[in-house]
Amino acid sequence: MQKIVLVAESGSDLMPHWREKYGIHIVPMYVTFGEETKDDGSFPVEDVCNYYNRTGKAPKTSGSNPEDFISLFDEIHANDPDAHILYLAYSAVTTCAYQSAVIAAQGRDYVTCLDTKQVSVGQSAAVVRMARLIEAHPEWNIEQIKEAFSEVVAETNMCFIPSNLDYLRAGGRVSNAAAIAGNILGLKPCIEIVDGYLKATKKYRGNYNKVLPKLIQEFVEKNNLDREEIWLCNTVQFSKEMKALVEDTVKALGFKSYHWTDCGGVITTHGGPNAFGIAGYSAK
Repeated sequence: MQKIVLVAESGSDLMPHWREKYGIHIVPMYVTFGEETKDDGSFPVEDVCNYYNRTGKAPKTSGSNPEDFISLFDEIHANDPDAHILYLAYSAVTTCAYQSAVIAAQGRDYVTCLDTKQVSVGQSAAVVRMARLIEAHPEWNIEQIKEAFSEVVAETNMCFIPSNLDYLRAGGRVSNAAAIAGNILGLKPCIEIVDGYLKATKKYRGNYNKVLPKLIQEFVEKNNLDREEIWLCNTVQFSKEMKALVEDTVKALGFKSYHWTDCGGVITTHGGPNAFGIAGYSAK
């Protein structure tokens, strides 16, 4: 039986209690405010909104670099030479982090790099599910872990929705004209993670009181989510009233438990304040 040590990025938005429960190590991603770059997680998330309000621009984000992974891999190995490091990556098609880890893993046969094809709470859901499986199956070797991981990736689904299009416009992800028209019409794009890519799959119209219950129900039914648990995330300024509405909705849909995740700087930069996301596992 070999000890497995899990690693993920700060962009996974893994809450502290999950990191502590399963001993998961976090590599920082980065948020750049003009000329200043900061580690994601090292500053109040409200700084992202304050920067946008002050400049009219969204900060920029970037992935972890090889030196970040080399430093962490070597630290873990020095403290526990017999452990195998399993890095479960933020979607490889969205950032350089996975490739950075692959570079860092060269010459380190005690490191395995795998792509969750998820971001934020979707990555959290995939990482925690793997942590549970590894804990339940200490006899598994790396090949068996890889096989189980492939199933976890296939079963994990996520989407998120911004309250408006301002940050997507400021980050260059939608045109100014489209953002203005969308905000006037009250349009909110549903961004789904499809094979690692962030794709706008549907637009909802109206305020959150109307949109969120519909979004949740349609996403749950579309992906045939297992009702055992569901993962929920929000950026800053998401109100207690909206949280209560979401919780009432998932309870009414038959979910036995739910887990809230507070999004960090990376997702807030893309989705802005008052954004909402959902993740879950397709039923077998």
